[in-house]
Amino acid sequence: MSDQRIPSLVNLNWSELHQTLDEQGYAKLPCLLNSDVCESLMEGYEDESLYRKTIDMTRYRFGIGEYKYYQAPLPDLLQQLRDGLYPELAKTANRWLEHLNRSPEYPDTLAAFLDQCHQAGQTRPTPLILKYEVGGYNCLHQDLYGDIFFPFQVVFVLNQRGGDYTGGESLLIEQRPRAQSRGHVITLNQGEGLIFPTQQRPVSGTRGYYRVTLRHGVGTITSGTRYSMGIIFHDAK
Repeated sequence: MSDQRIPSLVNLNWSELHQTLDEQGYAKLPCLLNSDVCESLMEGYEDESLYRKTIDMTRYRFGIGEYKYYQAPLPDLLQQLRDGLYPELAKTANRWLEHLNRSPEYPDTLAAFLDQCHQAGQTRPTPLILKYEVGGYNCLHQDLYGDIFFPFQVVFVLNQRGGDYTGGESLLIEQRPRAQSRGHVITLNQGEGLIFPTQQRPVSGTRGYYRVTLRHGVGTITSGTRYSMGIIFHDAK
């Protein structure tokens, strides 16, 4: 995967993406990974030299499926995505802190942020690839991995909904204080991405902003096999 390139992330409509994140807490990315790139990533699933750890989700009661964490150094494509998406998302992350009357704390570059992670003993890379077959699903959860975590993560679907698999929608659940939870169901086509909160987001209320806790998961696969790739920006202990 070392010779693969993605379209320049700076050409994305970040103004619109920032607004969408502020308004609804998540935002879809257009198709950034073409079918050849997606195929290459899926073919690499069986190359164990790429990964540091494999998780059987059933064993840990996380759901039904399997995922693998990439080892360092990350494949070039993943590094491009991680480096390229971080700076603009850091702007929204710091803006959200200000909404909650906190000082900005996320540096401008991923390298500077990862240095903070490493100083805290979080040195293991967290980008991962996930595979679900018929009946597979991912329980609602949060990907924190340590005391330091970035408030956004991104998932890309690698094969075609409706062709390679059915079901498997992305799920976001907002646990609103003193109110019933609200759910979002998001569908992604091959190569598209979803930006969503890792733990919380600010919501504007009558007395200013308040925190809403979020968890994410994947609905049940009803046919075929679904592959996806997760970009998590903080490293793990």
